Amino acid sequence: MLEVCLLGTGGMMPLPYRWLTALMTRYNGKNILIDCGEGTQIAMKEKGWSPKPIDIICFTHFHADHISGLPGMLLTMGNAERTEPLTLIGPKGLTRVVNALRVIAPELPFMLNCIEITEPEHIFLFDGFRIEAFRVNHNVMCYGYNIVIERIGKFQVEKAVALGIEKRYWNKLQKGEEVICEGKTFTPEMILGSPRKGLKLTYCTDTRPTESIVKNAKEADLFICEGMYGEPDKLEKAKDHKHMTFYEAAELAKQASVREMWLTHYSPSLTHPEEYMKDVKKIFANSFAGKDGKTADLLFEED
Repeated sequence: MLEVCLLGTGGMMPLPYRWLTALMTRYNGKNILIDCGEGTQIAMKEKGWSPKPIDIICFTHFHADHISGLPGMLLTMGNAERTEPLTLIGPKGLTRVVNALRVIAPELPFMLNCIEITEPEHIFLFDGFRIEAFRVNHNVMCYGYNIVIERIGKFQVEKAVALGIEKRYWNKLQKGEEVICEGKTFTPEMILGSPRKGLKLTYCTDTRPTESIVKNAKEADLFICEGMYGEPDKLEKAKDHKHMTFYEAAELAKQASVREMWLTHYSPSLTHPEEYMKDVKKIFANSFAGKDGKTADLLFEED
């Protein structure tokens, strides 16, 4: 199961009822935060989650509404006596930006590992999942992210027994490791069924529609996408500022054949995004107006 919480859905400035952009996910003991706008800590408290166990923070880009919450977040982690290293992922220049922000958070009891993305696409492998970064089209360098959890085939006990593999080796084979026993080599492929459907979450914001979004969001279980403007007359403004309308996001969801789409990163002038969802759903039926605290548990399909 992949837990997903849209902590903040605001763009540009926080509002009394809407914090700035942030998404948090949890899987198998790992905690991943994407963007950290002002108010992220409060949103996290409202959700009942803690910043201390965050393992990875990914940044789409370095505009203030996506990163201004970082210094306070780091201080809170330090005050909670965190000692484990923290991985930060973001566009080129991440180290410089983080060091500048750390002027007001200079002493931390844990190390920061900054990884800068320099290619149009990059894959980061972690234990049990991967993060895929892909470049989008904003007025500064900006990336979208996939969180992908692959699922191996089901362990076939009858095959393991027929091959004479002792039970003490089964766990290693299930984890993808080879086993050598009495001069014989056994591989996971020998006792596992076909790979099963995994889980995929796609997150992108602050961008014009691009082919890279369609390609990378393909068949995502959940597609969280910027919808800066819901008003039909704001298309030209969206183009000028390199943002998206609700309807453009819905077209991307349709083209990518995703299961479900949540809109986020609303303009401060957009007070009631749900008012525009009827027309959005005409383009992509399984669309929803995201709101602060909106949560989903993405589940593996039953065998």
